[in-house]
Amino acid sequence: MPPAKKRKTRTTAAVEKQAAAEAAEEAPHAPGSVNDPRSAPMTQEPAVDLPDIAASDAAARARERQERFRALQARSKTSAQKNLKEAQLESQRLATDPNLLTSLNRKQAIASQKLLKADTEAAGDDFERKRAWDWTVEESERWDKRLRKKEAHRDDQAFQDYRQDSRKVYKRQIRNLQPDMEGYEKEKMKAVERAAASGGLEIVETEDGELVAVDKDGTFYSTADSTGFVENKPDKAAVDRLVKDLEKAEESRLKKQRERNGRTEDGDVTYINDKNKQFNQKLARFYNKYTSEIRDSFERGTMI
Repeated sequence: MPPAKKRKTRTTAAVEKQAAAEAAEEAPHAPGSVNDPRSAPMTQEPAVDLPDIAASDAAARARERQERFRALQARSKTSAQKNLKEAQLESQRLATDPNLLTSLNRKQAIASQKLLKADTEAAGDDFERKRAWDWTVEESERWDKRLRKKEAHRDDQAFQDYRQDSRKVYKRQIRNLQPDMEGYEKEKMKAVERAAASGGLEIVETEDGELVAVDKDGTFYSTADSTGFVENKPDKAAVDRLVKDLEKAEESRLKKQRERNGRTEDGDVTYINDKNKQFNQKLARFYNKYTSEIRDSFERGTMI
């Protein structure tokens, strides 16, 4: 016969309940349990979305490239318009005869002057006096001097004698001469230093502080009997310039000789008399610009 179960009393049940509560307090907290402090809710930081940032950077770069492309398009359009305008102006300049344009400007100036003169005389004023109001005394004197010089030059063009012709050539060469003043000053200072070192030249300072060179024995400054200029040796540029002038003078002399002999063309003779020569010159003046390429092809032998 099985033993009979003991009957729990109210006192025994209270003791067991108190012991279970003490055991639960002393036991360690299991992870994930309700009593685990790590399972308490925490404040989470917002996560960063990397694909959105990459997409925004790509869009910014695309906008920047598009703006640069539009700027390049605008610059290209502006350059094309400017080039077209310059080409049109160049075409107009090439199509306009400069001699004709100069003649028209001269005629316009003469017409305006005549109109002004007529209006001035109709008003009862002196035209020359009114014109003089636009110029100063110095400008008027320079203009009168220029007119006198131009008139004298016009009268001096005709051949008078060989001496006068030589004088004109000399004046033209002097007018075109460009002296080297810097080199001249350097050579002069070297000569002064050599003369002062040798004792033939003495540098004296005046009361005003100006330096004056005194020639003691009379050998520094050139006279009619001086021969020191023969020791001067010109540089290569001066020699080349002299040779060029001589060649130019010889070419001019030969050209005048050909003109006197009636041979003014250096190329082939394409005429049989003076009348035929004038006719050929007239044809060349009007049609050379169209037939030059054909004639060159014939000369080269490449014409089909």
